[in-house]
Amino acid sequence: MSEMIIQLQLPRADYGLHVDLRLPMQGITVLFGPSGSGKTSVLRCVAGLEKPHSARIALGEGVWQDDAQGLFVPTHQRALGYVFQEASLFSHLNVMGNLRFAVQRAQSPKAQAALDQAIELLGIGHLLDRPSAQLSGGERQRVAIARALATEPRLLLLDEPMAALDQARKQEILPWLERLRDELRIPMLYVTHSSDELARLADHLVVMAQGRVKASGPATEVMSCIAPAVVVGQDAAALLQGHVTALDAPWHLAQVAFQGGALWVRDSGLRLGQSVRLRVLAQDVSLTTQEPQHTSIQNHLPCVLDAMAPDAHPSQCLVRVRCGQSVLLARVTRRALDALQLQAGNAAWVQVKSVAIVQ
Repeated sequence: MSEMIIQLQLPRADYGLHVDLRLPMQGITVLFGPSGSGKTSVLRCVAGLEKPHSARIALGEGVWQDDAQGLFVPTHQRALGYVFQEASLFSHLNVMGNLRFAVQRAQSPKAQAALDQAIELLGIGHLLDRPSAQLSGGERQRVAIARALATEPRLLLLDEPMAALDQARKQEILPWLERLRDELRIPMLYVTHSSDELARLADHLVVMAQGRVKASGPATEVMSCIAPAVVVGQDAAALLQGHVTALDAPWHLAQVAFQGGALWVRDSGLRLGQSVRLRVLAQDVSLTTQEPQHTSIQNHLPCVLDAMAPDAHPSQCLVRVRCGQSVLLARVTRRALDALQLQAGNAAWVQVKSVAIVQ
């Protein structure tokens, strides 16, 4: 399988950016980390907007920069689309005028077909005659993404595209991003410091801090790292991929099976056989040495304790447990671990108080 290679060094006043990545040429790769960790700089280097040192940037057989060969392809010759935090639409043009501008710049006989597909996938056909100034924040970003797709990119770069949106507008645009991921074969690099966006969108995850890559791999694997934890505090969680195996209509519940067990979740219109992604917060998982009885918590699974690591507060720790081939995280007090005499390798049970469907 072809891969994306991003190798670069870029000096900064407070730290140097040093990146060596090999990423899949499919799905959404999320670059995650706090503000100032170098995520946007990576995107700008990939786009050719900044020129790093000792760099090699390649998409499969196509090379955009290779300092060893003296090769640097300028931005306008790179087959990419770039979506910024602000949509930056032309205010004097309506939606269709903004989109036509992208088609004209693409200078490709297939650009109009690519635009038509983007309009359909992003559900903006009813907005084409509307002035840009009359769009909501979510609508503006959907138009900006369609404009980027009209250039027939081999790679789509998205730099915190929902940072300027309120929660309602974020929930409006997320399903459209998922649809693009599922129906287009264009790889995406998506920058965010939001754990909610990470949990919902990431296929592959790159965690950055102070210009360095701290972890890179499939999102479900990287999210379960605890030494150190990728996401700390109240957002520490594990991701599970499963499918709906049962519906309990009288109680409005659905059962989602995954490799290692099954969990009951709220039924929000799920279908039998539907593929879903679950997010289980560490704070909603507890441990017991015996199978729970007479408890209001509906979800409990046998497990094996895999590893333990200190949490943000010295009274607590994160415990990684394995349920079959799947992994969950539990946040428990150190005193509880000592009282139960739990160690890595012990068999136990997990109780899962709450589960969120993120896809």
